[in-house]
Amino acid sequence: MNRTVILGATGFGLIAVCYGFARFAFGLFLPAIADDFELSSTLAGIISAGSFLGFCLAIVVAAWLTERVGPCSVAVAAGAAGAVGMIGIASSASPAWLAAYVILAGSSTGLASPALAAAVTSMVPADRQDATNTFINAGTSAGVALSGPVAALMGAEWRLAYAGFAGAAVLMAWATLKVLAGAAAQPAGRSPLMPPLTPDLKRLAAAAGLSGAASTVVWSFGADLLAANLDWSGGQVGMLWAVIGCAGVVGAMAGSLIARFGMRAVHLVFHIALGLAVAAVGLDGALPWLVLMGGGLFGAAYLMLTGVYLVWGISALPERPATGVTLAFLALAVGQTLGAMAFGFVMERVSANVAVSSFAALAVSAGFVRRRCNGKSE
Repeated sequence: MNRTVILGATGFGLIAVCYGFARFAFGLFLPAIADDFELSSTLAGIISAGSFLGFCLAIVVAAWLTERVGPCSVAVAAGAAGAVGMIGIASSASPAWLAAYVILAGSSTGLASPALAAAVTSMVPADRQDATNTFINAGTSAGVALSGPVAALMGAEWRLAYAGFAGAAVLMAWATLKVLAGAAAQPAGRSPLMPPLTPDLKRLAAAAGLSGAASTVVWSFGADLLAANLDWSGGQVGMLWAVIGCAGVVGAMAGSLIARFGMRAVHLVFHIALGLAVAAVGLDGALPWLVLMGGGLFGAAYLMLTGVYLVWGISALPERPATGVTLAFLALAVGQTLGAMAFGFVMERVSANVAVSSFAALAVSAGFVRRRCNGKSE
């Protein structure tokens, strides 16, 4: 079988496990977890933010490690971190241990993305790299889509669900070891851990940070909001997660859409879509069919935008693709970390509708941030 196809399929699976299970599934199970541990909204938000914090901590060093030891070792470490973190979540006996393992599980995503981007650069012909990268990135949608039915079937048995997720992470770590063995480390020379922030990179960070903050309305608090607004149980929320994941497959087309319509247009249109989706899912008074449509729109918009930021990051630092992806996804995760804490705080002290409306506006505002290359906006 073609090496590009094998790498794409393996990377898709690793991203599905790390992002879909180890990171984003936590919000789906949060109501049951919060009930078991008797967590307040603020504390639940802080623990949920730990998943994004783990991403931030790992991705800061992931590119540096990838450039020195090679993509294979770092990608395998991502699968291992996800497995250990999810086993820890399944066996946690206190909120403190739960928070620690949520951070560890979240770190798997920070290790996976830069390593896989570097592997694609090393193993895939240049004319197929954008398409392969955005296909791998869309693996998140598969993980999210699978976690929804699992939540619907398992109900309150979230510990057993996480044990199963951990088993999947072990299998993907083994597959990654086999497939990425031929991916070479790129010479790092005297390159610093982080490059100087050019105007283009600063704009990338601003847009991704705002987008990340807006997305936490669904990823971290969607289940809580729907339980309060529509009295939805785990099965109904699981159905929404499946819709989000299935629609997220659209994100695999990011490279093709950028090539046809340009990054500026794709970036703006899908940020407007993200804002509308956040409002449809989170605002009180929305009808069930509108919530499901909003979930589909959210999945398509979020995965498309992560694909845009992946391509933007690599384009901004073509000589250091792993570092370019690191900066893009680090900004996204910082926004998610701060956004999860801020949303829980605002929701508890003002109202959920005010918080949702504010974060939907953040999503739309991010769409108006434009690339700046060679002194010109694009």
